[in-house]
Amino acid sequence: MISRSGRPFVCLDEQAWAVTNLLLESSDLGVSQGEPMPRRAVRFCMFYDFRNPSAWRQDPPKLYRKILDQIVRGEELGWDDAWVSEHHFVDDDYLPSVLTMLAAIAARTSRMRIGTGILLLPLHDPIRVAEDAAVVDVLSGGRLELGFGAGYRVEELAAWGVAAEERGSRMNEAIPLIRRLFAGETLTHQGKHYRYGELSLRPRPIQTKVPIWIAGLTPPAVRRAARLADGFYGIGPIRPLVDEFKREVERRGGDPETREIASALMYMQVARDPERKWREALPHMVYQVNLYARWTAEAAARGGFSPVTSRSDLEANGCFIATPERACEIVERFVEENQLTRLF
Repeated sequence: MISRSGRPFVCLDEQAWAVTNLLLESSDLGVSQGEPMPRRAVRFCMFYDFRNPSAWRQDPPKLYRKILDQIVRGEELGWDDAWVSEHHFVDDDYLPSVLTMLAAIAARTSRMRIGTGILLLPLHDPIRVAEDAAVVDVLSGGRLELGFGAGYRVEELAAWGVAAEERGSRMNEAIPLIRRLFAGETLTHQGKHYRYGELSLRPRPIQTKVPIWIAGLTPPAVRRAARLADGFYGIGPIRPLVDEFKREVERRGGDPETREIASALMYMQVARDPERKWREALPHMVYQVNLYARWTAEAAARGGFSPVTSRSDLEANGCFIATPERACEIVERFVEENQLTRLF
């Protein structure tokens, strides 16, 4: 099964893993037929939010163990990355502590890159983020990547007293601080949002430069990613944003081909019998998309989701269940059209 994993519907059987591995082995992601895409290896990324909805409630320790076991199995099968996502105060136990979970993943894996996809940076103290991230990088032997986002949920911003209009300026101030600490600087800082006396980071990360991503679906997020990050991260079809990101990198004197682009289909499950799998997965997908639709509507967020009730609604929102052969076609087209270097 390929999905934005960790969704309510978690499949661990060996047949599903075998089908997934077939997709990984058979997908030939090369140069598109239109505007050429540089022949860069596309990394396949597992993605988890550790949700546990009441309608399908599982024993929480058991669920966590099963997902960690799945990540280990994914590494054995050749998956490149495992990333985790952050939200707070969600009834289905959406993961609130991404770096804590990455420490657990680091202890169970040895090769795959691990990342926050995303950490809601305006809700956090940047010094604490840098410290926790450095510990995870040490634990993992230098495999950490940090994806940051501004956040949008009304409840989250209110709980931390962050005004929606401050999110961008908080990120603009926090990310350079984190980079300076990772680089080994001793710094003092008196800024608009953060003020620190003389300090330095201990322990330091293993990597001399921890990769930083910025996520979003708006022009300000794209410009911020071009200015401050190593990669841009969206969801769904993002080609206009990718083009804008590359133009902005070039405008700033950079080389777009040194930057990374990531996105995800909302769902991609691979099955020998898609019709049977649709019957099993439909209520889980409807739950997932409708929750995001409610959140984005409450926040009046750009790029929000539309409510769904049916399979056709889901397919219109980028949710697919397909045979390995069809999945390869969908994935290859999606990667080429959006010029991705990573697929979640």
